[in-house]
Amino acid sequence: MGKYRIRVATGDSLLAGSSNRVQLWLVGEHGEKDLGKILRPIQIREVQLEVEVSLYLGRLLLVKLRKHKSLVGFDWFCKWIAVQGPGTQGEAFFPCYRWVQGNEIICLPEGTARTMRDDPQNQFKKHREEELEERRKLYRWGFWKEGLILPIAGNTQWDLPRNERFLEDKDLDFSLSLAKVLKDLALKGTLDLTNSVRRLEDFNKVFPRGKTPLAEQVRNSWKDDALFGYQFLNGANPMLLRRSTNLPSRLVLPPEMEDLKTQLEKELQTGSLFEADFSLLDEVKPNVIIFKQQYVAAPLVMLKLQPDGRLLPMVIQLQPPRNGCPPPVLFLPSDPPMAWLLAKTWVRSSDFQLHQLQSHLLRGHLIAEVISVATMRSLPSLHPIYKLLIPHFRYTMEINVLARSNLVSEWGIFDLVVSTGSGGHVDILQRATAGLTYRSFCPPDDLADRGLLDVKSPLYGQDALRLWGVISRRYVEKMVSLFYKSDGAVKDDPELQAWCREITETGLQGAQDRGFPISLESRAQLCHFLTMCIFTCTGQHASTHQGQLDWYSWIPNGPCTMQKPPPISKDVTEKDIVDSLPSLHQARTQKTFIKFLGRRQPVMVALGQHKENYFSDLGPQAVLKQFQEELAALDKEIEVRNAGLDLPYEYLRPSMVENSVTI
Repeated sequence: MGKYRIRVATGDSLLAGSSNRVQLWLVGEHGEKDLGKILRPIQIREVQLEVEVSLYLGRLLLVKLRKHKSLVGFDWFCKWIAVQGPGTQGEAFFPCYRWVQGNEIICLPEGTARTMRDDPQNQFKKHREEELEERRKLYRWGFWKEGLILPIAGNTQWDLPRNERFLEDKDLDFSLSLAKVLKDLALKGTLDLTNSVRRLEDFNKVFPRGKTPLAEQVRNSWKDDALFGYQFLNGANPMLLRRSTNLPSRLVLPPEMEDLKTQLEKELQTGSLFEADFSLLDEVKPNVIIFKQQYVAAPLVMLKLQPDGRLLPMVIQLQPPRNGCPPPVLFLPSDPPMAWLLAKTWVRSSDFQLHQLQSHLLRGHLIAEVISVATMRSLPSLHPIYKLLIPHFRYTMEINVLARSNLVSEWGIFDLVVSTGSGGHVDILQRATAGLTYRSFCPPDDLADRGLLDVKSPLYGQDALRLWGVISRRYVEKMVSLFYKSDGAVKDDPELQAWCREITETGLQGAQDRGFPISLESRAQLCHFLTMCIFTCTGQHASTHQGQLDWYSWIPNGPCTMQKPPPISKDVTEKDIVDSLPSLHQARTQKTFIKFLGRRQPVMVALGQHKENYFSDLGPQAVLKQFQEELAALDKEIEVRNAGLDLPYEYLRPSMVENSVTI
């Protein structure tokens, strides 16, 4: 028996508190005590209570709570509960960080991370089982399109568990910002329908006033071959370029281009020949927008790496060869300037399609959602891997539901203004899904497979490797070593193994034939897989999200659609280019949503800077602190490097990388 001091923290958001009374129980090794309805968490921040308990509870295991509603029920966001008293050896910490709804009893285990092996007396066994059973009812796998990885069940954000929806600061910013851009689009876009683009300079009408310095450079230099090549290394989509190991079979070189073939073979032998192949777009059905046919191409670009690090295009083939048809036209830097510019513009439009669908949506948003849903279904809140990963799932499910219901839905933005909308985008996602490999999500493996490890020009590659290393060596490996003392401990963790299978077999729909593991056999394998999960939810998404405003604000550098077929001759005028590019209305719509989605988020949590404390153990807290210090050092290194560059690469600076996929 004795006195307990209890501290209860309510969330920081405006509506986090509740006027309803909350009943508390303390559960210890030797018994349980109902404290009654002693709490009314109206205040934001922290409440302190003192209670006398007439029996000795021993070491505290759980705090249970139930919110009772009177006439009206108000949800309460509880951050944590801390208890000090007999048997607590200091202050026992019980993390929550979720909404308390209805009148069900919620159990909060003490925050020391535990695998099942760490609970030899099975004191938490029942809690773990009941928690996962309840979570599997809330977090159900859904279905979106045939041949795609699985999403969370639900068609709108209101179908999601409350804990996965935006808090009011995020919701307010998102809703008001979206309403403003839609209003502006409605007012200005209506006028665009009566105006046409006659010159390339007319796209200045939709160039954003709040432009970035890099966007201004793109507008001024978009015609330059050096900037065209640079984007494959460090632009919005750095995931396509690879070093050539032979001349592509689809590249048809006519006899009169023997000199070009010799030059390509020379670059091939010296290891300086690279390619960007858009074959994934081949025969994708193009969109029809306001009764006007749009067009899609599947280019192949061959590029050479100069000794000074510049990547310059050598030849562009806009379509693969077809049986019974003349060989496709090859465009060269020596061609008439307008013909060469139109060929490059077609490549940039094709890159827009693969960037948005394959690199950004699929490899960033949708994979992160699979990892988050599988984690919620398979790992209890006591599990150390749950505690490690949970900060990296904030808002991911809601932003993805919004994307599926507004961007790539029927009559969504893709259908309205993008050449691969109205079904083509789904075809691309299905093709890209079939080619997902585990190695491609791990920068050391991906860059090696693409022949880029020894190339200094890819700033994306440099920063991705360094960030991967900090996440892996300074964070994941140290965390894993705290809880898994041997490979056997990894193999013998049934919750961990179930989590791995849930990701690969269920969420990714049987991706083990493409290298994703269905079991984890060692600490090293676990660390690699966890690093992949965290990097995908943070750095990889950031690298394909943050560049949109820089590279697509000037519409000709990343057109969302093309309105004329790919050229089959080199007799090209500026009018041919203008007529091929999006209409003013389409361009304004592209600019509007690129600006809305690409802006820096005011409610932003940088990588490793989450405030939630899921671990009560001192060891994990020390690891997180060291991780934050390493991230700060890397951030400073990148800042110093960028100061000496004409085109700074910011997308993987830790201070710019969000801790989860939130936009």
